[in-house]
Amino acid sequence: MSEMKSKYSDYLREDIGSGDLTSELLVPARRQATGKIIAKERCVIAGALEASSVFEELGAKAAIVVQEGATAGKDDIVLNVTGSARAILSGERLALNFLMRMSGIATLTNDLLQRCIKVNPEVRIAATRKTTPGFRQFEKRAVSVGGGDTHRFGLDDAILIKDNHIAIAGGIREALRSARRTASFTKKIEIEVESVKEALIAVEEGADIIMLDNFAPEEGERVARETRAANPLIVIEVSGGIKPENIEAYAAFADIISLGWLTHSVKSIDFSMEIEPVQD
Repeated sequence: MSEMKSKYSDYLREDIGSGDLTSELLVPARRQATGKIIAKERCVIAGALEASSVFEELGAKAAIVVQEGATAGKDDIVLNVTGSARAILSGERLALNFLMRMSGIATLTNDLLQRCIKVNPEVRIAATRKTTPGFRQFEKRAVSVGGGDTHRFGLDDAILIKDNHIAIAGGIREALRSARRTASFTKKIEIEVESVKEALIAVEEGADIIMLDNFAPEEGERVARETRAANPLIVIEVSGGIKPENIEAYAAFADIISLGWLTHSVKSIDFSMEIEPVQD
C-alpha cells in the first residue's frame, strides 16, 4: 500500500505542484464538500480503486458505487466523495484521468472479447508492452478488469524470442536451442515466426508458443493449421496489424490475440464530477 500511495503522491505532485492556487484563494480551509463522479457514456468501470485512493491520499473519503468490472450506464454515479473541499478539488482531475483512461481500456477490451468469443469461445485477448511510460501497471490492470490477459508486464517475466533476437542468434534453430539449453524448465518459450517453414522449425525445436506476427488472416489460418498438424498442443498467438475492425477474422484460428490497440489507440471514457459545498 505504501508503494502505491507513493505512486499516487508522485502523480498528485505533478498536478498540484507547490499548491492549488485557485482553491487556496477561493475556498476556506475548513469548508467541507460532497462530490459525485458521473459516467457520461456507457462503459466498463476500471480505475475506481485508483480514483478512490487519490482522494483518500488527500484526506477525503470515497465510496465506490459501481464496482470494478461492472457496466455503468450514461449518467450513472460511479463514485461519491466527502471531505475537505480543497482536497476534493485538488484530486478531481487526477481521479478523473485514472477513470477515463482505465475505463476506456476495460471497455474496449471487453467489447472485443465479447465479439471474439462468439467466433471462438476459447480465444484470449491480450495486451502488449505498448503502454504509456510510468502507467503500465494501471493500463495492464484495466485490460484484466475488462476480461483480457495482461501478457508480459516486462522483459523479466517471460521468454519471447522476436525477430531481432533471431537475427542476432543466427536463426530460429540456434535461438531456440540456446533458450532451451539455458532457460529454467519452468518457463515456456515463445517465438515469433514469419512463415510456415519457420513455424515448423520452431515446432521441431520444441517451442511452446508460436507468435504469427503481421500475418493476414487467411495466411495466418493456413500457417496455424499446418503448425497444429505437426503439434496439436502448440499454442498459437497472433499479433501485428490487428485492429477492432479485423479482429474477428483472427479469432477463428488463434488461441491468443495480442494487440497494442488496447493501450496505444484507446478512446478514453467521458466522466464528470459535480461538487457541492456543505454549510460550515
